Amino acid sequence: MRHLTATALAALALAALPEAAQACACGCAIFDVGTSSLLPSGPGGVLFLEYDFLDQTTNWSGGHSAPGANNDDKKIRSDFFVLGGQYMFNNDWGVMVEVPVTHRGFLTADSGTPEEFDHTAFGDVRIMANYTGLSNDMSTGIIAGVKLPTGDSTYANFDSDVEIGSGSTDVLLGAYHTGRLNAGGDWNYYAQIMWQHEIATEHHYTPGSELNGAVGVSFQGWTVGTTQISPLFQVIGSYRGRDGGVGDPDNTGYARLIVSPGLKADFGTWTLYADAEHPVLQSVNGNKLIAPVAFKFIASYRL
Repeated sequence: MRHLTATALAALALAALPEAAQACACGCAIFDVGTSSLLPSGPGGVLFLEYDFLDQTTNWSGGHSAPGANNDDKKIRSDFFVLGGQYMFNNDWGVMVEVPVTHRGFLTADSGTPEEFDHTAFGDVRIMANYTGLSNDMSTGIIAGVKLPTGDSTYANFDSDVEIGSGSTDVLLGAYHTGRLNAGGDWNYYAQIMWQHEIATEHHYTPGSELNGAVGVSFQGWTVGTTQISPLFQVIGSYRGRDGGVGDPDNTGYARLIVSPGLKADFGTWTLYADAEHPVLQSVNGNKLIAPVAFKFIASYRL
């Protein structure tokens, strides 16, 4: 991939939006657009390790909170770990691979009595190609890829939409653009969009399609010694359709708008990134557990 810049987007195609595209119709997704950290700017590679935390404890129905008694699911706590790499072969073409591992705790009263289950497993691997030959400065890119059914989708104590893997093969299509807001280049902007749709499914479960988009601004005028500090602000929108097949399709699918302040620090070949993603508008089908905030941390190393 490329070198990380202040307007950089993160792992573009990680849809999912917080939102982005994952196996969890209840909203326990991590691969979202708008993570401002890994946009290419020249040939070369980047390795990164990402951690996301999501604690879904509030029952939601339609556009507002609802009594917890209306939902048999009481709590979903997820720790996501993603090891990834990107490599730009030249100024036009590159690839990205992401390998996730998830630990999930699930408290449910499906059986009539509250029971809590914990499970750790590999998630669904993503492989994506990045084309940046639309502009000489690589500011515009197109992403196409696939999500593979490598994650565990058969853990007996999880519902279909709570499984760590979806059991589906999905196509990923997206695009992004970055630019400057002022002549000096201290203020930058970006926009991106990502669509995910299943093309093959397993276990009679079909995850809903997702569309995620983000716009953001960043400021890279601060330095502390040799470290560049870049605050940023993002607005992320996500839509997920209802699931199909087994499970509980009536209680799946959502639309939401999220604001996400963040901070990025560049020093040498290392970049550290963190943000907090707060939903400000959301509407869900049926009853669904939501989290008041999601946290993301990324450490990346430029080869």
